[in-house]
Amino acid sequence: MEQTGKSEQIRLWVITRVLFVGLNFCIFVSAARGWESFSDESTLEVLTVDQAGSEHWSKFWLVVIDGQLYLRLGTRGAARIEGNPKKPFVSVKIAGQRFDQVRVVPAPEKAEAVAAAMAKKYWSDLIIRWFSHPLTVRLERES
Repeated sequence: MEQTGKSEQIRLWVITRVLFVGLNFCIFVSAARGWESFSDESTLEVLTVDQAGSEHWSKFWLVVIDGQLYLRLGTRGAARIEGNPKKPFVSVKIAGQRFDQVRVVPAPEKAEAVAAAMAKKYWSDLIIRWFSHPLTVRLERES
């Protein structure tokens, strides 16, 4: 009886360790992929808070370039991001997943590349590109 209890403990210990290692591997792979797995998504939603404390979800087009996720913001979107009291952090919903503590990083050096990627991905960018887009940003998930 005592031997059976001991082997059951060992078996549970091994199972626990295997699950722990597997979970860590999945987390590592997910982090290593960055935003690449969302490159086929057409939109995401960004949560900002205004000065009165009201929450607002805004929908944006997105592109993924070299594993990094970029947004090209129009005047209203840029104003919401810039006026967000939680700046530089927002929450993001994409493909049914929510990510909190996402850092918004201005990326003016990528404005042309992002505009070209948007034109390639979205047919209606043929018209949208002529509107003002004062802010191009990169979204970075906090570890």
